[in-house]
Amino acid sequence: MTPVYSKSLSSPSPASKGRFKALRNSNSAGFLLTTTILSLTLVTGADAASTRKKAKAPPEPPAETFVAPPVGQPAYSWLLTIRGNLLVSPDFPGAKTYGFVVYPSLSWRRSDTPERFEGADDGVSIALFGDSQWAAGLVGRYQTGRYRENDKSRLYGISDAKWALEPGIFGEYWVLADTMRLRGEARYGINGYNGLVGMVSADYVKKVGMFTLSVGPRVNLAGGEYMDTYFGVTPQDAAFNKNVTAYAPDAGIKSVGVVGAATYKWNDAFSTTVRGGYDRLVGSAADSPIVKNLGSPNQFSFGASANYTFDITRFVK
Repeated sequence: MTPVYSKSLSSPSPASKGRFKALRNSNSAGFLLTTTILSLTLVTGADAASTRKKAKAPPEPPAETFVAPPVGQPAYSWLLTIRGNLLVSPDFPGAKTYGFVVYPSLSWRRSDTPERFEGADDGVSIALFGDSQWAAGLVGRYQTGRYRENDKSRLYGISDAKWALEPGIFGEYWVLADTMRLRGEARYGINGYNGLVGMVSADYVKKVGMFTLSVGPRVNLAGGEYMDTYFGVTPQDAAFNKNVTAYAPDAGIKSVGVVGAATYKWNDAFSTTVRGGYDRLVGSAADSPIVKNLGSPNQFSFGASANYTFDITRFVK
């Protein structure tokens, strides 16, 4: 018996094959188009995110940018150097015995100026004018006195010569930058004597690593008041001490000598200095009976100092 319904197992017709091929080609084209759109979308999104990230990042400043200080605040600060000094020297001018003295000193400068060289035997100085090549300002020194207590047997009957302060002015000039310095001081004595004294010096300066080395000649001059006080002998002095005769020295060159020093810079704040010097009394000073019979024309000195530098503006609000 023949069935009413049946499925055909025969091959598809050419028309059916065409429709299937067209549908398959259409699906492939759609897939490729979709993939392309997704790829472009991802790339575009990544570029946009990268652009936003770069836009949000702050620009890097130039390698050297000057940052102005706040309004009302200077572009520099003040550096203060405090020194503790130890000096071994003759008990009085022309003495053959020695003593020591410990004393403080200080100096200051702006942070935007280089540190100024100071000779080991410079007076306490404050530069008021100048630049890197020259300077001028105020200076002060202390002159030890001569007292019978220094040497009771030798100085018996000799009048005391009191200590003195010597305020004055100084000027210095660098003949060769950072290498050769010329300096002069003019001072006036107060207390022990009232008169003028001065010094002319030269220093050769050499930096070797953390060391600063210096050496140079010295010439010391003294007026009549100074010479009478420390080298003169009155008739009364000669009457009490048979080792001396009355003597009135003249003003002029008191001594010539040399001074050398070495400074070691441990860091930006701390340094130490050692020094040594020799002076030879000449002229009227060397001819004084106090020097010839009770003392010596050869005058040696040795010293050391510790120096600390810090910014004092940090303590000022």
